[in-house]
Amino acid sequence: MIGFTLARYFLRRYAVIAAGNFIGIAALIFVVSFTEISGRSSDLDGYSADWALGLAALQLPMIMLQAVPFIGLIAAMATLISLNRKYELVIARAAGISAWQFLTPICAGAFIFGLLSVVLLNPLAANGFARAQALEAEVRGASSALNGEREQWINQRTDEGQTVIGAETTLDGGQTLVRPVFLLMDDQGRITQRLDAERARLRDGHWELTSVTRRQGTLTPERLETVSVPTNLQPRYLGYQLTDPEAVSVFDLPTMVEVARSLGLRANAFAMQFQSLVTLPPLLVAMTLIAATVSMRFNRMGLSVVVILGGIISGFLLYVVSVLVRAFGSAGFMPPTVAAWTPVLAAMFFGITFLLFKEDG
Repeated sequence: MIGFTLARYFLRRYAVIAAGNFIGIAALIFVVSFTEISGRSSDLDGYSADWALGLAALQLPMIMLQAVPFIGLIAAMATLISLNRKYELVIARAAGISAWQFLTPICAGAFIFGLLSVVLLNPLAANGFARAQALEAEVRGASSALNGEREQWINQRTDEGQTVIGAETTLDGGQTLVRPVFLLMDDQGRITQRLDAERARLRDGHWELTSVTRRQGTLTPERLETVSVPTNLQPRYLGYQLTDPEAVSVFDLPTMVEVARSLGLRANAFAMQFQSLVTLPPLLVAMTLIAATVSMRFNRMGLSVVVILGGIISGFLLYVVSVLVRAFGSAGFMPPTVAAWTPVLAAMFFGITFLLFKEDG
């Protein structure tokens, strides 16, 4: 049985390597993001270096959350390879410690890494994602409207008629719209007015638009400070319809799922996001087992590049399959729980089976 001191040593080695990789990759991503933002936004009127740095910093947690599985894979491979090269695994085996025993603290470290990513990094990523969208929309202004794929649209009907509402991004759970467009229609479905505003806030029974440009037919566009548009939309409905699941913290996702189902709406996207976050710690354990299948073999000259690339490719394929199945879950083709857990359990069973065959015969 592995002792507490040795288990703590293996866990500390994994933690140091994982932290080093996390910080190094974060620094690299920050520099690349800042360069990319500067390259595509430097010609805008509101651009400044401070704005680009702030936007890159807000986007960093979300990108790092996506990179956590790869960081866990690389950290596990690097830990096992370094233990092999220093003959520490050889000595552990000679002392009667099995592969399962010295893998246990490393798997525990991977699980803790995933848990911290969900509990600490995800709320930062969700908040930063929403703020980054709003910050970019404010500076890019009308230029960002050229790409209609980012806009979100809803339709409302009141006693005054039908209104189609579009927004580049949302804040406060959908109750604040950034760069909104309001298309007011008559009973025949013809557009009577178009209102372009800086912000729109949901009040009691109406939308309050600020810094509005109103267009009516062939008349000259009119600038207004505020405009009120009647609405019967409820905040709970808006929170579901206009909020990106990635902009919701893991602690708020269960509530969003319940709200959507209480309104009779499909909650697949929010449920899938929640299940994906729940399965992140087990996914890192599966990544560790995959790393163990290619990193525990003792080689006096070190592991070959082919073997290392094989482990990285295997982890990448697991991530791709997870993303693909996640898309099926979000679209409703699979139950979110099944879509989230199937790739993780399959990878864990593969790693355990391979190690059982290799270690125990």
